[in-house]
Order: sequence, then structure tokens, then C-alpha cells
Amino acid sequence: MQSLEAVYHEHHTKRRGEFFLVNGDARGRFLQEHVGKGKKVLDIGCRDGALTSYYAEGNEVTGIDIDSDALARAKEKLGITTIHADLNGEWPVTPSFTTVVACEIIEHLYYPGTVLKKIHAVLAPGGVLLGTIPHAFSFQCRLRYLFATKKGTPLQDPTHINHFTVRELRTLIEAAGFTNVRIETITATKWALVSWLFPYTFAHSLMFSAEKAA
Repeated sequence: MQSLEAVYHEHHTKRRGEFFLVNGDARGRFLQEHVGKGKKVLDIGCRDGALTSYYAEGNEVTGIDIDSDALARAKEKLGITTIHADLNGEWPVTPSFTTVVACEIIEHLYYPGTVLKKIHAVLAPGGVLLGTIPHAFSFQCRLRYLFATKKGTPLQDPTHINHFTVRELRTLIEAAGFTNVRIETITATKWALVSWLFPYTFAHSLMFSAEKAA
């Protein structure tokens, strides 16, 4: 039986490839804007640092991932501190981070609510959670489900074991103790006009921010 690390190592190398990103520029700009500079950042599920690279400069970044090979590439490329750990277990970190980044990670977790509570615990008072998830319940995805196909949807990825509507995502984050939850969208250009009227309905991905009370 493969270990969880072996599963993700194979996924990263054979299914995704080195420094692979979906909607990288849009997500990168979102992180650059919200992280800013001079922050102490914990990046959970950072993989090889492809997205971390958008905000690493000017910040003190620690990356956690279960794939040790990917972590080594992140450390070599960006010079960040790295921790090899399973997010489902203990996190060997001190609760002092101003920002936690969780991009394309909570859909991979059996108990995302538990991990969100861990994030809340490691943030300093007034700290910020930033993250993104694929939107499995967009109009486009629902059309594909109607015709009994997962191809071209987040369900096609076998490592995606949880999926959330906008309401479910907000409720999950708030239940972990966060306030001021904001959810933004990334939408393909061809859906731009209708997405202006119905932003969540046609979104390809959801980007979120939330705060821990000061």
C-alpha cells in the first residue's frame, strides 16, 4: 500500500509536473495584494513553491508539505524554511504567524474543518487566513455532471476528496472561529459577461480571506 507521501509525490511529478499552477497569475496577484510585506507566513501544502514565489520576497515564509522532494525544490528555489509533515497530524510550529496561506489544499483533506481550526490556533491575534479552492459547483461543472462526466471538473482529480459550495465554504471557515470571511472568484474569459451578473455561478475557482480576532 502506498503511503500518503508516495501518493502525492506521484501526483505532483506525473500528473502535475514541476511548478505546475492553475490560474497562477490570478491567484498570485490575490496573494501578493493580501499578504503584503514584512509578514510571518505559514504556507500549508506549499508543494514546490510555485505559488509561494509570488509573495515570498520581503516575507518570512515557512512551508509545510507531505512531499519531501517538492519541499526540497521550494527551499532551493526560494530559500524559505520548510517542514515535512502531514497536515492531518501535529504541526511542529509556534503559534505566531501573521498569515496562513492554504491554496488548493482544503479540498484534499478528509476533515477540512479540523485543519482550519489548526490554522486558527497557529495564527497570532489579528492574523489572516488566505486561500483558494476549485469551484466544483459552477454552472459549467453542473452541466457536465448532468451528462454523467467528471472530465474537465474538479471531480476529475482523484486527490480532491471534498468539494464546497460558496455557502458551505463560508460556513466551514466561520465554524473554525474566523470572522470577516470574504470570497472572491476567478472566472474564464468566455464567461466574463454573465459572471459579472452572477459571479459565484460561473466561477472556476474561489479565493477567500478571513481574520482571527485581535
